[in-house]
Amino acid sequence: MTQTMETTDVVLVGGGIMSATLGAMLTELEPGWDITLLERLDHVGKESSSVWNNAGTGHSALCELNYAPRAADGTVDPTKALKINEQFQVSRQFWAGMVTEGKLGDPSAFINPVPHISMVFNQDHVEYLRARQQAFSQHKLFERLEYSEDRDQLAQWAPLTQEGRSEGPVAASFAPEGTDVDFGELTRQLTRHMEANGAQIRTGIQVKGLDQQPDGTWIVRTENRLNTEDSREIRAKFVFVGAGGGALPLLQKSGIPEIKGFGGFPVSGLWLRNGNPETAERHNAKVYGQAAVGAPPMSVPHLDTRWEDGRRSLLFGPYGGFKPNFLKQGSLLDLPKSVRAHNVYPMARAGLANLDLVKYLISELAKNKNQRMDALREFYPEADADEWELVHAGQRVQVMRKDKKKGGVLQFGTELITAGDGSIAGLLGASPGASTAVPIMLDLLERCFPRHASRWQSRLTELIPSLGQRLDDNPALADEVMGRTGKVLGIG
Repeated sequence: MTQTMETTDVVLVGGGIMSATLGAMLTELEPGWDITLLERLDHVGKESSSVWNNAGTGHSALCELNYAPRAADGTVDPTKALKINEQFQVSRQFWAGMVTEGKLGDPSAFINPVPHISMVFNQDHVEYLRARQQAFSQHKLFERLEYSEDRDQLAQWAPLTQEGRSEGPVAASFAPEGTDVDFGELTRQLTRHMEANGAQIRTGIQVKGLDQQPDGTWIVRTENRLNTEDSREIRAKFVFVGAGGGALPLLQKSGIPEIKGFGGFPVSGLWLRNGNPETAERHNAKVYGQAAVGAPPMSVPHLDTRWEDGRRSLLFGPYGGFKPNFLKQGSLLDLPKSVRAHNVYPMARAGLANLDLVKYLISELAKNKNQRMDALREFYPEADADEWELVHAGQRVQVMRKDKKKGGVLQFGTELITAGDGSIAGLLGASPGASTAVPIMLDLLERCFPRHASRWQSRLTELIPSLGQRLDDNPALADEVMGRTGKVLGIG
């Protein structure tokens, strides 16, 4: 067996949007640093970031109802939705800055304008959507959000959703500034920029272990998946574990105390996909509805326009499911192998508190195509089953963590784990994930590289003009920044 030792400044584990974003940032901030990205598959951007492994929604809370649920008194609090929208604006600015400087290619290859619509179909939900509109309309970031209960107006916004629809309550909100994002293509563009500036992008490499040395550096033990005789050790000053669902077991192997008490619950999914160009041409929107009782946030049903390599298709779903693997191309032993003495109790408590989720996933697994088509026809009444094929979405691993009061909770969203000495970090969790990659990596830079913050501030502000400010509190700045990024990215 060949054993090779190398040294580098930064190792990025995983070739998805998170590692690519951090790598591109560090390439801009520290062009003299050596950066090595390791991806276990044969190309970057093929797991969670792949175009059909996620919804491709530029998550800005314009249509995602779960970001602002109705309280018991009937009110709607837009606080979380505003935060997510602000985060997406930061990501947009970074991408636009990189495009302006010629460091990313044609933006239409990874982002396209697609209106975002929320649509509901019973009186209780209509009343909620009306209350949501009233709460959101007071804020700058949602000032263009329209609301209607008029069938003719809804038919203009999303024709397929109204054709053949029976009588009954229906309402929708419409955001013209919504987007569809191919995070796989964005990942490839970011990594190409990294590679052009000296970074090493290695595919087919499996990380087997992470061991911290007395001097604070890390030994990253790797194996070539095509040639298991070729194993390497890489000594790095900093390691980021951006391996999607694979991040939890790798962080556990690192032995850092900050990962203790964390577990993961994998949720799989399926899409219905329609590639008929005539049908796809008649629908230009992402139409989100209300989640089923017990469903995780990423299982909110939606009928979407998707762009891939300049081709438009339709997608509906996701339909939830369960597999114990943490990656789509992972092992069925991932979940049982992740159980440790320090996380078994939090995981058990979180599981007992989320039996509705278990029931939901079991019911989803039992559905046949006819039942899945019934769910689609709530959004698209005249859908032709022959036009739709079933495809597998990517795996998502929801965070399970310790809680002082409940023992353990199932946490939706993302969790950035950083070691106390800042030498290693990793990301757990799912939605809104990719859309907020840039603000997540800015948080990582602050936590792991505090001594560099003042030196990096100027360059970061060049790329992200609103850095450190809330656009919702600065209408003039919001108009300037959103107008510029919209023009650069071709999304209005």
